[in-house]
Amino acid sequence: ETTALTTGTGKLTFRMPYAMTLFAGVLGIKASLTTAGSTSGVTTIDVNEGGSSILSTLLTIDSTEKTSTTAATPPVISDTALAADAEITVDIDGLSGGATEAGLKITLIGIPA
Repeated sequence: ETTALTTGTGKLTFRMPYAMTLFAGVLGIKASLTTAGSTSGVTTIDVNEGGSSILSTLLTIDSTEKTSTTAATPPVISDTALAADAEITVDIDGLSGGATEAGLKITLIGIPA
């Protein structure tokens, strides 16, 4: 919750508990931070199913913000069908200039498939 994030692939890995169809666009995925980035730039996050991105426009959290729901650039989901027991990995592709972000959480929102 308080350790500063670093960029890289596979920063978080989990398995889908059941097959899910994500809601489209900003309704189907969001990210939040415990500690916001302190200077210019954005936190950029990619979510992958089985090694392939489910996003055609990545999740971003603007500097000084704690949630992607207010981001200037909304995410675009290119793969809404997540399989049961699929391995989901989260990559951190970019951090704000201060790199003070901490406590990343990803929320997937949809219905059982």
